[in-house]
Amino acid sequence: MTPEIALHDQPPVSVMRADDRTWLLDFGRVAFGNLRIDPPSARGADLVVHLGEASREGRVHRQPPGSVRYARIPIACGGHQPVVVAPSANPQHTHPSAVRTPPAWGNILPFRWVEIEGWPRRAGPPDVIRQAAYLNTWDDEASSFTSSDAMLNRIWDLCRYTIKATTYAGVYVDGDRERIAYEGDAYINQLCHYAVDRDTTMARATMDRLLALPTWPSEWTLHLPLMAHADWMHTGEADWVTTRYDALKSRLLQERVRPDGLLGSTEAHIAKGDLVDWPPGERDGFVFTPVNAVVNAFRIRALAAMAELAVVAGSRSDARLFAAQARSAIRVYQALLLDRTRGRFRDGEGTDHTSWHANGFALAAGLAPAALRAGIAAWIAQRGMAGSVYAAFHVLDALFENGAGDHALALIAAPGDRSWRHMVDAGTTITWEAWDQCCKPNQDWNHAWGAAPAWLLPRHVLGVRPMKAGWSQILIRPNHGTLTHAQGTVPTPLGPVEVAWSRDPAFRLRLAVPRGMTARIELPAARLSRGIRSHGRPVPARRAAGRWVIESTTSGTWAVDR
Repeated sequence: MTPEIALHDQPPVSVMRADDRTWLLDFGRVAFGNLRIDPPSARGADLVVHLGEASREGRVHRQPPGSVRYARIPIACGGHQPVVVAPSANPQHTHPSAVRTPPAWGNILPFRWVEIEGWPRRAGPPDVIRQAAYLNTWDDEASSFTSSDAMLNRIWDLCRYTIKATTYAGVYVDGDRERIAYEGDAYINQLCHYAVDRDTTMARATMDRLLALPTWPSEWTLHLPLMAHADWMHTGEADWVTTRYDALKSRLLQERVRPDGLLGSTEAHIAKGDLVDWPPGERDGFVFTPVNAVVNAFRIRALAAMAELAVVAGSRSDARLFAAQARSAIRVYQALLLDRTRGRFRDGEGTDHTSWHANGFALAAGLAPAALRAGIAAWIAQRGMAGSVYAAFHVLDALFENGAGDHALALIAAPGDRSWRHMVDAGTTITWEAWDQCCKPNQDWNHAWGAAPAWLLPRHVLGVRPMKAGWSQILIRPNHGTLTHAQGTVPTPLGPVEVAWSRDPAFRLRLAVPRGMTARIELPAARLSRGIRSHGRPVPARRAAGRWVIESTTSGTWAVDR
């Protein structure tokens, strides 16, 4: 299956004069594409077109920082036929691993702002269309999210649009600087895409590309089993996994496994291979050793995923083997890396340093003993956002899963320059590669690995996730934090799931699920709450871990009985 990408016509949202012979156009949001201009009536008019992602003092920013895009394009209008304006080729996009866009499009660029210089004074406003590249089947109505926090709503909208805008290449790429598919980027992009749109072809096209063209970081190759498992859980389709099962097995880095079952790192791996986080300045002082806590956390996650995929592919012996390897590796991981006195994980063998990353990724992989999880989550939360935009995807998910959802929500919209609030306040319309230019001076302003809230908010605030492959059974488990209400739509292969909840002060939930789907509902249980009612009548529910649990239901309305 090949994703259908096309150029879509978009008019500017505003057109104004910058001076007597220059027009300034704003398309409202950045998109990847080119420009189509109907030339002025005067033949032979020479124009200069400026395209940019950023503006400065009311004009296109002509010297933007890092990899923020700008192009100056002279054009000669020799007649009355529309002229397609596209920048010259970027040498970085000719790398063998770079994803090519169709030659017929010309060289496309991410831009929002346009200046047309040299437009004749006697001519009217320019007739200009942006031809924006994105998935042909994209549906802006497929998903929604609103809550009592206006900033959180703006963050979700920024992240949802990021996923749409970055479908331009037909596979998930790392922004515009390189246009290369990387496994770690692609996994985040895949899950965020599932949360806001119905397409599954792009994730599969990306996985096939990465099976053929793997990249260099140690953790990245271990993401492919995670991506395949995510495909299986989302679609419930066994054939795709089965035909690629042997290739996925080869991504477990078995050649680096030590006799004790943990993954070993040589000096070469430590120098270039073991990533932990990117850019390097975001690693919270992580100490690299021959046993790397983060790399091993990903390998154990990959083993667990492969154990389930082996069952899907019909290899019960492999399933038993991978499950046993995962269990054994967890025991050794805890024995070697867990400092039980402090209740935290060390960065690796031979160091006492305990970083945000060692603990966040271990918690995300389920490697902490149950009795220590809440303490580790609290320690991570009080450290603040000590990692990158990429690491935040995994670590915030771990906080939500381990009783620190209030802290996770606060970090998403925290004041300062290390949150999605900062991106929104800065005026970007696609998420950044890093929290700010100071974190990564050459960063892209169009990087989908920064779109984590597109997945985190539906999964944890609305509380919607699959329990069985193909979404035949789902879990509804809202985290409210300081929010008083939230509602939204989550796309699934069976149809949309619609959720609305409020606290007034009793917790109330309204749920609509498509045919063929059942739900398990877990609602917050206040200390003195007595049970659950539906339409005023008590319903069977049991209390567990601070929640009221209602088993196997479908659409309806429920309220916590105070």
